[in-house]
Amino acid sequence: MKKYKVEARTYYSKITLNKEHITDRSSEEIQDIIDNHVEDGWQLSSTDATSFGAAVYIYLYFEKDV
Repeated sequence: MKKYKVEARTYYSKITLNKEHITDRSSEEIQDIIDNHVEDGWQLSSTDATSFGAAVYIYLYFEKDV
């Protein structure tokens, strides 16, 4: 049997010349989330991202055997 968990993060766009500013700002935090879940026995099974207005929503889907 598997157990599932979703982690969601929201990042907001800002006026800048750096079109990668959301990626630059979020990468370290997302990597920390993944590392912490892996230490607890979770496996990253999927990801998704969507944008609405000035926000980007990132979803991390984890699973583990119970």
